[in-house]
Amino acid sequence: MVRKPARPVGAIVDPPPPGSKPDMRPLHGLWMLLEPVSAEKHARGLYDSFKDSDPDGAVWTYLGYGPWASFEAFEAWVKEREASRDPWFYAFVKREGHKPVGMGSFMRSDAPNGVIEIGHIWMSPGLQKTREATEAIFLMIRHCFDDLGVRRLEWKCDALNAPSRQAAERFGFTFEGIFRQHLIVKGRNRDTAWYAMLDKDWHRVRAGFEAWLKPGNFDAKGRQKAKLQFD
Repeated sequence: MVRKPARPVGAIVDPPPPGSKPDMRPLHGLWMLLEPVSAEKHARGLYDSFKDSDPDGAVWTYLGYGPWASFEAFEAWVKEREASRDPWFYAFVKREGHKPVGMGSFMRSDAPNGVIEIGHIWMSPGLQKTREATEAIFLMIRHCFDDLGVRRLEWKCDALNAPSRQAAERFGFTFEGIFRQHLIVKGRNRDTAWYAMLDKDWHRVRAGFEAWLKPGNFDAKGRQKAKLQFD
């Protein structure tokens, strides 16, 4: 006879498969291709994607870097990102014209516990609020659950970053709270909003993304007909 523990404990969990860390494979979508970032391949296109359309540097307001005074400074930063492993950085590339228009990363990998975060996400003004932007995030989420086998996917952002918080909720993440005085970023206090998605949520979330991303859900100008939702 097995004795029950005297105090409440969590359910027994099968450990995630070993080696479930990003391996820098390309991630393919209908409109977007996510490629391991390369300074030689992507730096100039990435720089051109924001240098004229974001003169005030709004893209970088809540990030720990940017804006840059020159292409050379940006290129050097991309080279550092290219060499990084955890975070693992990807370029967001539009299939049409093969134009790099943003970046994101997988980070804080905790393979034994099946946890990872997506972050360092920035999108040029031309990518923001498009079906391509949504697909880029879907490709990252899908890779985490389908390829890496994570149990928990995290999204964190400055608590004052309203667009990022709205995006997290739109993409199916659940708000978990605020870490007060969590970081100092560019000399300013950052309270961090925490969001997460669990493996048990993924089937429902994936179905919602796949329905939304069907080509028939968009008009000739790429505008959605039905909103992204998860039943």
